[in-house]
Amino acid sequence: MDPEVQRELDLRRLRAIADYQFGPGAGEALFPDDVEVIRGRTGRIRHVRYKGLLLATLRASDGLFSLTIHGARRLEGFLGDRHKVVVSEEAAPFVARGRSVFAKHVLRADPDIRPGDEVLVVGPDGRLLAVGKALLTGREMLFFRRGVAVKVRAGSAES
Repeated sequence: MDPEVQRELDLRRLRAIADYQFGPGAGEALFPDDVEVIRGRTGRIRHVRYKGLLLATLRASDGLFSLTIHGARRLEGFLGDRHKVVVSEEAAPFVARGRSVFAKHVLRADPDIRPGDEVLVVGPDGRLLAVGKALLTGREMLFFRRGVAVKVRAGSAES
């Protein structure tokens, strides 16, 4: 297949997955036209880079994206309050260093978050602290006072 045609198909596929996972328009916000697609040994799309920075990894297990902090930065303005968990000022420095978010430190959370969803963790001032996977629903994060609410994959202080 012509490399330019393959590139266009890859970009359309990536954007469609992002639109499904994060809402319509997320693909455009996350992936500009000149992203670099990296394939694994099987020939499947594995990683997406932009200007040398890894934005996301396409998980083989479910076909959805695991974001990096760089990908989260591209999406945070687009998402508004969706897919976001706001943590206390007390927990913010730990979360930024990659520590998990405990339910007792959650101040606000998108009520539509489901366990397994990719979420952005922000401080009370709205600053992006980390990206990770929700272990509870958005409502449970506010209701529970114990346990891990978000398993953080990468903090902003690590990048």
